Order: sequence, then C-alpha cells, then structure tokens
Amino acid sequence: MYSVREIGINPNHWYVVARSCEVTTQPHAVTLWKESIVLYRQNDGKICALEDRCPHRFVKLSAGEVQGNYLECAYHGWQFDDQGKCISIPYLTEKQKLPRCQLRRYPVQEADGFIWVFLGEENQNIPRFQIPEWDHLNYIATVSVIETQAHYSYLIENLMDMYHGHLHQDWQAWTDAKLENIKETDQEVHGYYQAQSYYKIDKIWSISQLFFPSLRQLHPEPLTVSYLYPHWVSSLGSDFKIYCLFCPINETSTRAYLIHFTSLNAFWRLHKLPIWFRRGLKNMLFGSAQKLLDGLVHQDVVMMEQEQQAFLENPQQKGYEFNPVLGSVQRLIRKQVELS
Repeated sequence: MYSVREIGINPNHWYVVARSCEVTTQPHAVTLWKESIVLYRQNDGKICALEDRCPHRFVKLSAGEVQGNYLECAYHGWQFDDQGKCISIPYLTEKQKLPRCQLRRYPVQEADGFIWVFLGEENQNIPRFQIPEWDHLNYIATVSVIETQAHYSYLIENLMDMYHGHLHQDWQAWTDAKLENIKETDQEVHGYYQAQSYYKIDKIWSISQLFFPSLRQLHPEPLTVSYLYPHWVSSLGSDFKIYCLFCPINETSTRAYLIHFTSLNAFWRLHKLPIWFRRGLKNMLFGSAQKLLDGLVHQDVVMMEQEQQAFLENPQQKGYEFNPVLGSVQRLIRKQVELS
C-alpha cells in the first residue's frame, strides 16, 4: 500500500489553478497533479484550458501568444482553437492538409475570483465547491498564496490540526484549542474544537484589532475545521471564515490559496447604506489581513517542508500522533483516491 505521502488525487473534482486576475489574453501556465495546462482568455473574456504542449515539436504553448480567439505556438506559429483543434499552419501549402492532432481540452470555470479546472472525465455533472462570501458585501477578503515543497496531505493535516497554534505566537488568531468531536464520511471530515479567540469584531473600531495586537482580548469561541475533499473550510465563532483551495502539483509540491474572510454582519447600521458604498468599502478593505495571513503561511510552510524532507530521508519512520482528526483525514484521502 502506498504511503499517504505519495498518493495521488481524485480527479473527479474541481480544483483551483489560478486567481481570475492572473489569467489574461496572454497564456498562463499551471500544473495540476503532473498535468501541464495552459490558460488564456479569448477576446470576449472566455477562459480556455488546454494541454500545454504543441503536437508539432512538443514545446509549451504557454510560451506563445493569443491571436484573437486562437492560441498560437511561439515556435512555428501553429494555431489552435478553444477545443484544442489545429486550425492554421502558416507555411502549409495548398496540397497539404491540416493534421488531425487534438490537444486535450479541460473543463474550466471562472467563479468566486478563481479559475477552476476539472481533470476527470467530462459530462459527470460534479458540482463545484462554493465560496458564497466572495461576493457578499458583509465579508472582507484577504488572499494568501501557499507554495510549499511538500505533499498536499501535509497541508491539509496542518489545517485540520488546531493544536499547532503554539507555532504561530504573535500571528495566531486562536489558542488553547480542545477537540470535542469528529464527524467523518467518504466525502468529508469535520473537526469541532473549542478555543480561545483573540478577536471579536462587534464594534466599528474592532477592525483595528487586525493591526494592533494590544487591542486583542481572549474570549471563548467554537472553532470548526472541515475537509470537504479536496478543499478546506474553517470558522472561528461568527467573525471569521477561512477557506483553503487546493492545487496539488505532484508528490512533493503543492500550491493552494488561503482566503480569510472577516465578517461585518455585526454592524447592522452598515447594512442600511447604499450598495455602491458597501461594495466600495469591501474593495477598499480587501487584503486588510494580509500581514497576518502571510505570517501564518510562512511559519506553516517551514514546518511542512521539514516534514516532507524527513519523510524523503526515511519513509518508514512513524511519528507519535495524538490528534485523531489526522487519522480521519488520511482515511478520507485514501477513500477518495480509491473512488477515482
């Protein structure tokens, strides 16, 4: 049996491969579990996702350009439509026919500020993970990109294990977590903790707690973490909601997007203001927790990469684990891969 540190993914899910703002009319290269994909926008803004390999000499199409609605290879100018079909070769003679080569086309969606790709078989009608807070006017977002040279299982275990708040010191949003319950299915794992939160967003000035540690005061809050394969979501009381959207690259590399939402639901007077004002406030405050989130991510990445290196040096060694949530996480990963 493969170690969970080497196991693949279930391709029959939607994975995030980029932020919407990263994809323009210039080709954008991404990798999702060993598959090289090129993303680009057509003139009308439509997102396309194709195999990032020209069938002529097998160079990367992401090194080329978008001409109108077609993707053009940098090497010889071959052009492909959004279905992956070759539609033009500039030096083809009248007696020569276009080759019947076909690039793989990936189902792709643009939603909630991100680009989502489906690796599995098409026409399966698999629902995409939802982030309702992204466009909701009562939630302020901050996005931090996680780049770690570690298997994705290390990241999801880190996110599900609330006992590691000891690591974060001044960056942590919670402390004294105590696991109270676990719920586990073939699709999900939920860990229910009780913790002490440093933040309470109930007055207009309380937003400043994000910037000034001296204003923070501990108070009890429920802390819930959920692995909704292949992504993660957490809530700390009613003030904070956090998502992590996964893009596993290979056995030793993972990219993910951590999204932190601060709720403004407690400010009922704010909800009576004009929509244009509230939308402007939401946009102005975007990224307000950036320093906090980036600090947490940096500390976690250091630990995960040390875990990965220790596994590579001695795959047989076993650690001593006392958090049963992590056993549930590993079982879910195995079940999902078996289902694929």
